[in-house]
Amino acid sequence: MFCNIPVLFLLISLNIVLFYMCNFEKIKKKLIVISAPSGAGKTTFIDFLLKEQLFLELSISATSRKARIGEKNGEEYYFFTIKEFKKKISKKLFIEYEEVYPGRFYGTLKSEIYAKLQNGKNIILNLNVSGGLTIKKIYGDNVLLVFLMPPSIKELQCRLEKRGTESVKCIKHRLLKATNEISLAIKYDIIILNDDLEIAKMEFMQIMDKYIQK
Repeated sequence: MFCNIPVLFLLISLNIVLFYMCNFEKIKKKLIVISAPSGAGKTTFIDFLLKEQLFLELSISATSRKARIGEKNGEEYYFFTIKEFKKKISKKLFIEYEEVYPGRFYGTLKSEIYAKLQNGKNIILNLNVSGGLTIKKIYGDNVLLVFLMPPSIKELQCRLEKRGTESVKCIKHRLLKATNEISLAIKYDIIILNDDLEIAKMEFMQIMDKYIQK
């Protein structure tokens, strides 16, 4: 008796997905989501954590924006065209995604998370607040949501202007988005005020040590 090949392939694929999802509890690894408004120091904190020997690995996000000079596919981001990104959305290949700006998508591929969990890695995710809350709904207590709070919107504006890489229009857009993200910060597990960088790092490290060893 011969098997129906398409049906057999579907069953195998479904079993693989179920294996990844059902075995998450057995893996017992942590996901640390770092969220912050643009200019609040998120990248600095993530770089700091990755150097602290906590057996952490950064989840590489996907984006529909073009790679900048010096950026490499699979290192800073997985770069896709808008058409490619939308195709992956339709195939439900993202665990979370968001159209952050018109025509500019960011998201986390399911395959990126599953592979790192299977390799026994604790994962850091650099996500917007909506993405972080989505991850929390899926993985529950295995996720720690950390929000880096800027001292004020005015200070955030100064930091963005000092970068010299954004237009006035873009900065205004980022500040509006920052106000919305800050309003949602109360839904996060931890809020760290990034006023003094070294003090904030120390507080951050104490939280990470305790959480990773839990």
